[in-house]
Amino acid sequence: MQTKPFRIGTRGSPLALAQAHEARDRLMAAHNLPQEMFEIVVLTTKGDSITDRSLAEIGGKGLFTAELEQKLVSGDLDFAVHSSKDMATNLPEGLYLSAYLPREDIRDAVIGRTAPKLIDLPHGATVGSSSLRRQALIRRMRPDINVITFRGLVDTRLRKLQEGEVDATLLALAGLKRLGKVEVITDILDPDSFPPAPAQGAICIESRIGDTRIDELLAPINDAPTFDTVSCERAFLAALDGSCRTPIGGYAVCEGDQIRFSGLILTPDGRHQHAITIDGNRRDAAALGTRAGQDVRARAGSSFFEDWS
Repeated sequence: MQTKPFRIGTRGSPLALAQAHEARDRLMAAHNLPQEMFEIVVLTTKGDSITDRSLAEIGGKGLFTAELEQKLVSGDLDFAVHSSKDMATNLPEGLYLSAYLPREDIRDAVIGRTAPKLIDLPHGATVGSSSLRRQALIRRMRPDINVITFRGLVDTRLRKLQEGEVDATLLALAGLKRLGKVEVITDILDPDSFPPAPAQGAICIESRIGDTRIDELLAPINDAPTFDTVSCERAFLAALDGSCRTPIGGYAVCEGDQIRFSGLILTPDGRHQHAITIDGNRRDAAALGTRAGQDVRARAGSSFFEDWS
């Protein structure tokens, strides 16, 4: 019988804390446990500390997870709660993504100051985004727009927007919903024309391989459709060696025992792209994503990726 509180690792941003609280609350309900049986441990990551440069410049994916993963490996944490799209495709030895909470909306939201929609922004307007995917998709849609790197917490970005630093910015709709800030949204982008980041909108839980006590704790809150769709999307990323240096979009949808994946790679200027749609059985979700990534990479050729590093 567990007597000490389970130690849940998280970053300290309002969104990260909301996600950790959701995981804790679901575990409390699933096991009829009191809140005192869970201790939320807040750690500051390199990605939190450095906000004046793009993620690509300071190391890419893993910047929001390394400190948490070190504590997982050492046993100081029982598990960690993350935004799935922050996770590197190769995790530290001995760790794995053991559960996913039910996925929120996958789409990107526009918060416009001078116009509600990207298409309606004035010629030469400035849009801020920290995501190379969003930057490339904006340039594809509006080559005249000036796109700048725009990082920081959600409230920080919204403040900079209102102060006039940019005409618009883009954020994940899921995060705005979790923070109760949907009222700031001026447009929601169609994922068919503006595909989200792989794993966007999904909260994952990372734990130690072989820790059966934690596996049994987490099993009741694992959402099977989210597990399958994100496994497919992360396999697509892995086949492309996807990182924060690579403009990649893609999402999967489950329908019964079938899964359909749509993926896209772009050059950073948005001028060239390769897309794919593929479907198959959900039990083959990861293999399907791998096949899609290999297919796109083969069609694009090595020269397509030369400017990405």
